[in-house]
Amino acid sequence: MGDSFREQLLEDTVFLRAEQRLDTELVDKLILQLNRIYPQILTDKEATRFRNLDVPTSVRLGELLTHLQGKGDEACREFYRALHLHVEEVYYSLPTRLRLRDSLNPLTSPQTHSQRNVLNDRGPLFFLGCFGFAVGIAFLYYYGEAKVSGSSQALGMAALGLKRKAQEVLIWYTEEGIMK
Repeated sequence: MGDSFREQLLEDTVFLRAEQRLDTELVDKLILQLNRIYPQILTDKEATRFRNLDVPTSVRLGELLTHLQGKGDEACREFYRALHLHVEEVYYSLPTRLRLRDSLNPLTSPQTHSQRNVLNDRGPLFFLGCFGFAVGIAFLYYYGEAKVSGSSQALGMAALGLKRKAQEVLIWYTEEGIMK
């Protein structure tokens, strides 16, 4: 990829500020991680300023990201480490991480998502309707002589829109029903 962590953070800033999964508690965890483990990146005074609850979370996060970009590449890299440690699902959904993952996987082409195979897009009700129609025709065929009057005539009319073999079978059944 070749981008520095600072450039990646610049690109990911818009996503991070809009991300709803980064609530106040998680932003505080990130700030404390940077402050406690890397006090040279985020001093106590700076951490207190970024943990001010009177300021909305997205504003605090935006100021923190701008501050880290000003500190340099090392600070941005440590922010990514803290993000990966505390909020892994957000880390893996960052635009730069997605691009990196797609570029490293030779089996997938960019912007190609696997789709399930769909024979038709009409849905389950269409299938149930067709199945019900087929069952109805089967009942007419099986019980047509004894219980349903006029079924052979209905089958003769149904043969009009079918292929030659199906027409022959339905017309044969119709003629046989009339002869009896």
